[in-house]
Amino acid sequence: MYIAGCEGDLELVKYHVKQGVDVNYAHPEFLSTPLVACALAGQEEIALYLLDSGANPHLPSEFDELTPIQAARKAKLVGLEARLTQLGAISAAASPGAGRDQRGWFSRLFARDSA
Repeated sequence: MYIAGCEGDLELVKYHVKQGVDVNYAHPEFLSTPLVACALAGQEEIALYLLDSGANPHLPSEFDELTPIQAARKAKLVGLEARLTQLGAISAAASPGAGRDQRGWFSRLFARDSA
């Protein structure tokens, strides 16, 4: 489900959810939740679907050190940010990971060829 979500394959994400895959499961290789990963990948429709399917709007991504709302803001996904706000999501006053490469792991991973 993680990769399907990041790649924008909504039908495959829906299939996984219907099969009972935990929408909050942090992928062991990436240590990121599907919700945060989809937000960082710009997949707003899938992120909203994950929320509708029970994704925790407060669960941070361990590797990125971002909450879902921080990821939505970083990706400039206004609709997702609004929905997370409606669900009571808040972000820390200071972004965790200050001083780190602020692009996050997802952006760094796919930008490696252009560096």
